[in-house]
Amino acid sequence: MADVRITATKNGPYKVEGPIDLFYEGQRLPAKSPAFLCRCGASSTKPFCDGTHSRIGFTAAAELFPDSKE
Repeated sequence: MADVRITATKNGPYKVEGPIDLFYEGQRLPAKSPAFLCRCGASSTKPFCDGTHSRIGFTAAAELFPDSKE
């Protein structure tokens, strides 16, 4: 999977680009590239992002603690 790129967007989802096999709760899911995966934990379409992060004011740990590794 060397052609896969994962980017943590600022206070938003993970953006996954490239060919992936995506499994959630034991089920294989169809995934297009790019796929946006929930990072806040509040999406109603998990594991995909549905924009809830912006409504709940999700702030990534790196924003709160700049010296920490995310």
